[in-house]
Amino acid sequence: MIRVGVVQTSPRFGRVAANLARALRLMATKPADLYVLPELFATGYQFSSRAEVARLAEPVPTGRTCRQLIAFARRHRCAIVAGLPERAGRRCYNSAVVIGPDGYLGCYRKLHLFGEETCWFAPGRKAGAVWTIGAFGSGGSGKATGSVKIGVMICFDWFFPETARSLALEGADLICHPANLVLPYCPEAMRTRSIENRLFTATADRVGTEARGGRAPLTYIGRSQITDPRGRLLFRAPAKGEAIGVVRIDPRQARDKRLNSYNDLWEARRPRAYRGLTVRCKGERRIKD
Repeated sequence: MIRVGVVQTSPRFGRVAANLARALRLMATKPADLYVLPELFATGYQFSSRAEVARLAEPVPTGRTCRQLIAFARRHRCAIVAGLPERAGRRCYNSAVVIGPDGYLGCYRKLHLFGEETCWFAPGRKAGAVWTIGAFGSGGSGKATGSVKIGVMICFDWFFPETARSLALEGADLICHPANLVLPYCPEAMRTRSIENRLFTATADRVGTEARGGRAPLTYIGRSQITDPRGRLLFRAPAKGEAIGVVRIDPRQARDKRLNSYNDLWEARRPRAYRGLTVRCKGERRIKD
């Protein structure tokens, strides 16, 4: 069994040190093997210029946010998936880092940018990376007591079922989903992502409102949640207020793709009939490297 936690926060824009400290305090109140934090959890979301993005973005994994997350993970023998603005050379990405109890494991860059994000961030290029996370229990022995394979997607990626399917086909038992949701549909849609891929999902959203640069305010819907392979809610946070929820999951449930005695989800697929999914749509723009 793996203890999975989703952390729902209410960051104040640009207050990185305070936002990070608050998230770590919340995490410390409930032990877990894996914590999922929201998208851009320490900076806030509503940027007003590229210069502002560049100022708040950090190199991965050497930036201060990563360093403090790594220190927490080592101290508490846990893993963390957390969203942050990544600076890489002259580009910035809306990214999520994956950290284990022994340090940095990897980074995912958001594929599908939403709204004004397209003005500030470069899109990621790859989906499908999967990491194995161990569970270390509370005995202090340092020996793993189990493991789970996780994939990562960020917020608006949920709108594209190919993202979740690619992670499932790579062997993910659990999709970690940092988010800053303003549209109301995602919580129920993630239950569908669980059903159609027979895996767990953990969506960590934020709450609060941002109104910066004279633009329309953004109000975040909260409702962070964890779902099982049948789409059942294991935890859901309220629409308002910070919260943390930790549940135990059995990753083996996600590895059994049998629906009944006749149908196995993977064996029933007919990839040759879906070839149109990989054909570029008319008018589709190419993404430059």
